Amino acid sequence: MQDVFKGGRAGLWTPERISRLSSQEIKQLRENAERLNEVQLAALCGEALKAAPTARGRKRSGSGPRTKARKLVARTSAFQGRGVTLQDPKTSWGGVRKTDGAVVMALWADAISNKAGECTYLLWAPNVDGSRPWSDTAAGRERLDHCRRAIELGRAEGLLVYGEEAAGHLPEHKAHTVLGADAETVLLFEVEQRGDQYFAVWGKTPATAA
Repeated sequence: MQDVFKGGRAGLWTPERISRLSSQEIKQLRENAERLNEVQLAALCGEALKAAPTARGRKRSGSGPRTKARKLVARTSAFQGRGVTLQDPKTSWGGVRKTDGAVVMALWADAISNKAGECTYLLWAPNVDGSRPWSDTAAGRERLDHCRRAIELGRAEGLLVYGEEAAGHLPEHKAHTVLGADAETVLLFEVEQRGDQYFAVWGKTPATAA
């Protein structure tokens, strides 16, 4: 994650602050803490993961990820349904609609965090100490550009992608299984910059695009 360990800043990570992260983000924070010998922070992350077993249990059950999506299609097809042609169909996780300039991004459904009525999703963060190599790829840099553009526009659209994560990898970079994107649900969200990170943020009951 971003430079939270420099200058003693690891101590700023309280249990409450950690609880607001998604399981994926907590795992990344714990890995960084262990690598930098921040024992107390790593222990806090471990406790936070134990308190949120639902998503982890779903990945280990062998029954595959749970989805309420009614119709799953290929990611490229879902984008085409929103009028977006991906720059690289194999790696792109977002695009810009030519008709109105709107930003449309794919979100890994199981990585969405819902805390106190607010849904958040980490769209992009810098590759600190090798924690997020995807951020330095062409697709990662494209995501960063889309985040900045969405901030300027005031909002973006999101497509939900379902599948099973590969251990040690961001789903945007490499997934164990990709079932497809929900062709019938489109989220409307704002993009917030928090330090060097960019988050999609929307209410507990997300607005949907027509």
